[in-house]
Amino acid sequence: SALRSQDRWEGEVIEQRRSGERYPQWLQLAIVRNEHNEITHYVGFFADLTTSRKTEEQLRYLSDHDPLTQLANRSLFTHSLDEATATARSQGHSLSLLHIDLDRFKYINDTLGHIQADALLCEIADRLKEALPDAHILARLSADEFVVVEQGLLQPQAEQLAERLLHKLAEPIVLGGNELIISASIGISRFPDNARNSLQLINRANQAMQHAKGSGGNCYKFYSSDLPSPKVDRLHLENELRKAITEEQLLVHYQPKLHLASNLITGVEALVRWQHPTRGMLPPVEFIAIAEETGLILPLGNLVLRIACQQASQWLHEGPTALRVAVNMSVQQLRQPQFAVEVADILRETRLPANLLELELTESMLLEQSATVADNLTALEELGVKLSVDDFGTGYSSLAYLKHFPIHSLKIDRAFINELDEQSRDSAIVRAIVAMAHSMDLQVVAEGVEQDAQLAFLRTQGCDEVQGYLISKPVPAPLLTQLLQRRQRNGNIELSASNP
Repeated sequence: SALRSQDRWEGEVIEQRRSGERYPQWLQLAIVRNEHNEITHYVGFFADLTTSRKTEEQLRYLSDHDPLTQLANRSLFTHSLDEATATARSQGHSLSLLHIDLDRFKYINDTLGHIQADALLCEIADRLKEALPDAHILARLSADEFVVVEQGLLQPQAEQLAERLLHKLAEPIVLGGNELIISASIGISRFPDNARNSLQLINRANQAMQHAKGSGGNCYKFYSSDLPSPKVDRLHLENELRKAITEEQLLVHYQPKLHLASNLITGVEALVRWQHPTRGMLPPVEFIAIAEETGLILPLGNLVLRIACQQASQWLHEGPTALRVAVNMSVQQLRQPQFAVEVADILRETRLPANLLELELTESMLLEQSATVADNLTALEELGVKLSVDDFGTGYSSLAYLKHFPIHSLKIDRAFINELDEQSRDSAIVRAIVAMAHSMDLQVVAEGVEQDAQLAFLRTQGCDEVQGYLISKPVPAPLLTQLLQRRQRNGNIELSASNP
């Protein structure tokens, strides 16, 4: 009718090729009339829309998806979540939102570079797709943040899902010759239990995720109304930490290391604690991340180093015995041009021989392409300070730095000790680390030893030192002095967690 009334018509039609394939086509029809206004011809113009439609679909896809991982982006996620909450409200079912944030991603990005970091993110996305093939919503929100939304999960089911994701993400990833072990912090909120709308659901999952990250990462936390506001609480802790450094609220506890060949306590690890005036004794996971982000790690680290050296010097000169003290270092300290000079000054002031100081470094520090870090490590070796790689096997595990840097010992991460027995895969890893280290004239320390069977296995493998609750938990210096004196009087009795 439009064609006859207007002598023209245009619109989309579906045509079929000889192969049977149907495709969209744009058709324009016009009527040709003679001088008597009689229709003599119909003229049609056809345009195949297949290419333009594919282009439109591609543009629409790109606007809704992350170009790196091909997951839904923030825009599509927000729209999808709005629809999901509306449907859940009308149909009376629940939603569980899991906010996933990778731990230490900034260090990986800074150390390995953007290309390798992008490859890592793609691998993480693939693992999430594999673990969640039927996820209601799976999206990437930002560089290292992902989100999952599932319908109808009870809380125990949400817990099982979070545990499955943490396990899946923790499987080793090999990138550019480096083996990485990735962990994540997961925050979980539920609709309608925790939130009235999609925005609250997002914010409260983020708050729970921040709580998980503040608890040390590699875990999940559910939102609850008594969680502190992360920004406010973080600001308060930062201000209080500044005071703590100057007001002697920071304490150092010491965990003994047992030398297996001699059965003697020959070393300790210095571990910082915060005696908070209202919150009680806070472990490092509660404040070290804040210290690193704000730069407070520099005065804090130097304070812990000085206290530890003073105590080691006291044990040397006043008894009961000489102990090598190990202190954890931050990469920010190693980046300071005068760091090795400051260490030398502290050793001189405290009268501690350099060979009784051991600095524990992470693998990421040694992979830094920094002349300052390399110069500091060389200067520390020249001083006679021992250098140890902490948590070996869980980070980059590249053997290149063991050859290029003056490393004295490797500390096997507790993750390989927890389920150690003769038949486990962990036992094979421990055997390999010990054999490799000894072939390179490196000492091996195992941390997290809590069972007699673990200790017996490590003895048979030739591990040099162990530390853990089976030997002693971290204790204040006066109590450790008493334990060492008792050990001297009674012979080489074992220290244990029950002694403190």
